[in-house]
Amino acid sequence: MQKQELVVILDFGGQYNQLIARRVRECNVYCEIKPYTTPLEEIKALHPKGIIFTGGPNSVFDMSSPHYTKEILEIGVPILGICYGCQLIAWMGDGEVKTAPVSEYGKIELQVTDPASALFRDVPETSIVWMSHTDYIATPPEGYQIVGKTNDCPCAAMQNTEKKIYAVQFHPEVTHSEYGKQILRNFLYEVCACSGDWVMDNFIENTVAALREKIGDKKVILGLSGGVDSSVAAGLLSRAVGKQLTCVFVDQGLMRKDEGDFVEQTFTTMFDMNFVRVNCGELFMSKLKGVTDPEEKRKIIGTEFYKVFWNEIRGQAEDGFFAQGTIYPDRIESGKGKSDGKANTAVIKTHHNMAKMPDDIQFLGVIEPLGDLFKDEVREVGEKLGIPHELVWRQPFPGPGLGVRIIGEITAEKVKILQEADWVLRDEMSKNGYESQLSQFFCVLPGVNTVGVMGDHRTYDNLVAIRAVTTDDFMTADWAKIPYDILAKVSNRITNEVEHINRVVYDITSKPPGTVEWE
Repeated sequence: MQKQELVVILDFGGQYNQLIARRVRECNVYCEIKPYTTPLEEIKALHPKGIIFTGGPNSVFDMSSPHYTKEILEIGVPILGICYGCQLIAWMGDGEVKTAPVSEYGKIELQVTDPASALFRDVPETSIVWMSHTDYIATPPEGYQIVGKTNDCPCAAMQNTEKKIYAVQFHPEVTHSEYGKQILRNFLYEVCACSGDWVMDNFIENTVAALREKIGDKKVILGLSGGVDSSVAAGLLSRAVGKQLTCVFVDQGLMRKDEGDFVEQTFTTMFDMNFVRVNCGELFMSKLKGVTDPEEKRKIIGTEFYKVFWNEIRGQAEDGFFAQGTIYPDRIESGKGKSDGKANTAVIKTHHNMAKMPDDIQFLGVIEPLGDLFKDEVREVGEKLGIPHELVWRQPFPGPGLGVRIIGEITAEKVKILQEADWVLRDEMSKNGYESQLSQFFCVLPGVNTVGVMGDHRTYDNLVAIRAVTTDDFMTADWAKIPYDILAKVSNRITNEVEHINRVVYDITSKPPGTVEWE
């Protein structure tokens, strides 16, 4: 497969590492994130057009913090340091980094002191950038020129044009930095001389060719969840090998209303493949009986999903490949951790797509056709493959489905109630043209009963909560300001059309402190 130009993003534990990568790819330049423990020789062997150092929560003068060999500044590859990465370049070049007299957080006005800098081409001399730092560069290294400052940060940007090394104290990757994308684009095109050969048409053509070469005349089995990722993976594989592909759709009874039927209809009418649907809702309900802990629910749903899947394909593996809808964020090895490179992160939620293959099932290999793509790129590929818009732009949906939108024990009755309420919400958002303005919206059944009055009768029935957010990257999110008249219509319809619901509430919590999902 033809290899694209590559920019390496060296991750020093910054929370925005994936966002940096997405911004680079939006500029049509392929990039990969590598942990800061990646040896220099490995990076050099990749022949990158440029290298970006991410931010991070540490102080460079603390020797237990993530560092890197100073030799990287001498290999002749353009480098851009961001926040901690900026300070690291100063530290490696024997500049002086200190605790700042005044920390900067949030929106700050940047003053470009050298408009001729390649980094600031087509960027105004003053603009708003996003700062988040407690340390600062007191003295730049020898050979470096200050090209940007703020009122409290004397070195907000610096450059060494001879070595093609640039550094900014702010975060150009976040939307709050007004000209951040332009600054990144300038680095990629003006400094690294990238041509911009990362486009989805080329990706589809190259990937289909590579799949045909790898698979040959063998079979492929894909676990199809009906989500965006597995659906687009199925579309690519179908285009590559047609009837050699078998998609196994495990319907665990926890999908949204009519979604299983929609998935089956889509893939049996639009694609050249073998489609197998396994209906096992009753099995999942029996396994989840009495379980209330959210992590335990996730594990049960994930474990049972794969048990059903393995049982369905057992005996078909030896002569074929196993395909997954894994995407790039699932594969990234984070730079977060201790200075010895060992991970130091806590498990917040179990990802149900990670499961050990039984010893008696031995495929020829694993195929992950979307393994290099971010979600927005996956959607773009899906549209170009002709997959229906409503599937490509399907609302984000957790792997355990409605199982984590029902707080407490999951029962068939609760699933039915939540499906109906969620369908009303989605129907109203679509009718009012509000669907496209929201990043994610759904209903939650909190397991709370409230007193109500319906007709002349007192009721004591379920409360349902509506959650809707707007976000650019899902790292932070604002609760959506849906007009009151639309919310009133949704509430009225749910309480009138859905049995066993007598109250509707709206979640107005942003992320942080809340998360998007409730469990």
